[in-house]
Amino acid sequence: MPSKTFYLSTTLPYVNAAPHIGFALEIVAADVIARYQRLLGKEVIFNTGTDEHGQKIYQEALKNNQDPQAYSDEYAVKFDDLKNELNLSYDHFIRTTDPDHQAVAQEFWRRCDTNGYIYKSKYKNKYCVGCELEKTDSDLENGKCPLHPNRELEIREEENYFFKFSAFQKQLLDLYKKNPKFIKPTSKQKEITNFIKQGLKDFSVSRLKEKMPWGVPVPNDPDHVMYVWFDALVNYISTLGWPKDQENFKKFWPVVQLAGKDNLRQQSAMWQAMLMAADLPNSKQILINGFIGVDGQKMSKSLGNVIAPSELVERYSVDGARYLIINLGPFGEDMDVSWKKFDTVYTADLANGLGNLCSRVAKLCEKNGISVNEESSLNTEFNKLMDNYDLSDGLNWIASIVAGTDKYLSETQPWKKEGNEQKEILTKAIQKIQIIAYHLQPFMPETADTILNHFSQLKITALTPLFPRLT
Repeated sequence: MPSKTFYLSTTLPYVNAAPHIGFALEIVAADVIARYQRLLGKEVIFNTGTDEHGQKIYQEALKNNQDPQAYSDEYAVKFDDLKNELNLSYDHFIRTTDPDHQAVAQEFWRRCDTNGYIYKSKYKNKYCVGCELEKTDSDLENGKCPLHPNRELEIREEENYFFKFSAFQKQLLDLYKKNPKFIKPTSKQKEITNFIKQGLKDFSVSRLKEKMPWGVPVPNDPDHVMYVWFDALVNYISTLGWPKDQENFKKFWPVVQLAGKDNLRQQSAMWQAMLMAADLPNSKQILINGFIGVDGQKMSKSLGNVIAPSELVERYSVDGARYLIINLGPFGEDMDVSWKKFDTVYTADLANGLGNLCSRVAKLCEKNGISVNEESSLNTEFNKLMDNYDLSDGLNWIASIVAGTDKYLSETQPWKKEGNEQKEILTKAIQKIQIIAYHLQPFMPETADTILNHFSQLKITALTPLFPRLT
């Protein structure tokens, strides 16, 4: 029997910079999935939030002469503002500085510790503050972290608590083998499988408070705070009220997680091992996005090529921005964007495509007093694509109906017809438009509502252009 509930979550972005198009891709994709699942009649929890601990945040706060909490408060608002900016429908916005989350992180630690998977030891290692991850020589390129080549690696030598990651090699490989679609795309499942096969190294899960005080206190040891990843990953269960609200946890768990490819190891291996250590079921599925480049270069503040979601909305409207973001491509693929490319797609698909189709038909209907009001339902081919999280293909399926309807009008030329012949052509066109709008609901909710309402009126009137031409 199909589940009547659905739980999905984005990663929690660090609050060391304002939101950019990379996270917009992740959260808009999650929103499309959540809206689609609600359209199927499911009870959905859609979770997002902010990751606010760790050395990177601590250093940025000090650099700005701010208290780390005040710094986090300022940036958390910028991420929560995306809800209105991109018309998102998330239910939970969790901050890792929330007292409830910190208490759950401590309880999760205790369970892993009680089960024998946490121990204290001295270590010396290379550490990338940009990633908040330890680095082995095989992770580096020319002695630098490939994701943060401008940051110097830190050499750390201190006593920390460690998580017995090495104990979970077989269990993780079994998890992937039993669930061949656990990670989407399959290339990322192969990548993490190969990583696990090489053998696992225990990782540090604490920091000395005297050196880096900004973190969740380790239970029963005031000299240590938790490693930021250990704390942050627990958000996926703390947001459901675990361990106190077992009913809610069991109702919605396991989770579908969305993440960027730089989070592959943390989400699909470290977190899954941590769940095993705490005797909790693993995640349901992990959807991995590629990176977004701009004009052939990596996005960076130093290059000045970072694209903010607000810039997309200002130029293309909320739904125009959502369309362009999902239209970038499927999970796993790296993408390159430019304002020229965005303008081309917006003009072709929205201004000259969907928008023009709706305007043409509405104007013809106004002249002839035609109306159609039929109930739509989700197409099975569309369902297959969306159930498999092929979101850009789902959007392409809708685009094919737009193109097919345009072709039908060009062939039948209703503006040259009269009476019943014209009415029959326009009725079919309206039915297609209603189908288009019904399926657009997860992607472009405001546009879908506008079209559905306009084309179900008793008297259809001319329509204000949905997507004005760019100036």
